[in-house]
Amino acid sequence: MAGNNSAEIRVAGTGKLYIGAVGATAPVFGTAEPADTDWGTGWTNLGYTTGDGVTFSKKDKLEPIDSWQSVSPVHYIYSARDLSLKFSLLQFNEDTLKLFMGGGKVEADGTPADSYKYEISERPFADVRALGLEFTDAKAGATGNVAVTYRFIIPRGQVTATDDIKLARKAASTLGITFTAMSNGAGQPLATFHMKDTSYAA
Repeated sequence: MAGNNSAEIRVAGTGKLYIGAVGATAPVFGTAEPADTDWGTGWTNLGYTTGDGVTFSKKDKLEPIDSWQSVSPVHYIYSARDLSLKFSLLQFNEDTLKLFMGGGKVEADGTPADSYKYEISERPFADVRALGLEFTDAKAGATGNVAVTYRFIIPRGQVTATDDIKLARKAASTLGITFTAMSNGAGQPLATFHMKDTSYAA
C-alpha cells in the first residue's frame, strides 16, 4: 500500500542459501518457518556465508530506436535481462567446492582414509543448477514478534563468475560466487519470489 508505513521496511536479519537440481520442487511454507524441512530432500543448504549476505542484481539492456524526426529515442527494445545473486560461502565441503569450481566430483585419495581429491578440469563444462534464497525479518509488531519470510527461487541457472580465494592468516577463506538465472523455457518464469508477508494482502 502506498504511503509511509515503517512496518513494510525489510531487513534481511538472517538468511540461507540452497542448491538443487534443475526441476527441484519449490518449497511450500509450513507452520514453523524458517525450517529446512520446507525445502525438502531435493535441496542442499550451503551453510554459512559472510556477513555481507547476498547481493541481488537485476539489469535490463535496452536498445534505443532513433528517428529522423526526433533527437531523442522514440522507442526502446529490451535486448537482454541479467538476473543474478552474488554471495561468498564460508564453508569448504563437497557441495560448496563443486559449486564454485563448476561441477565435477570429490573422490577418495588413497590412504589415509580421510584424504580426498578434487581434480580441476582442463575444459570447463556447464554446471546448471537451481538456487534458492531465504531470509527472515523478525520484528516487533502490535501483537508481538512477527516473522516475515521471503524466498527467492531460480529454477535454472549457473555460476557465471567467481572471486579469487584469498589464503591468509588473519581472515577466513571464502568462495565468492555470482549465480545467474537462465531461461527455463517459453512461458516459464526466470525466477519467483514467495512471500510470507501480510503487507501484500490488498
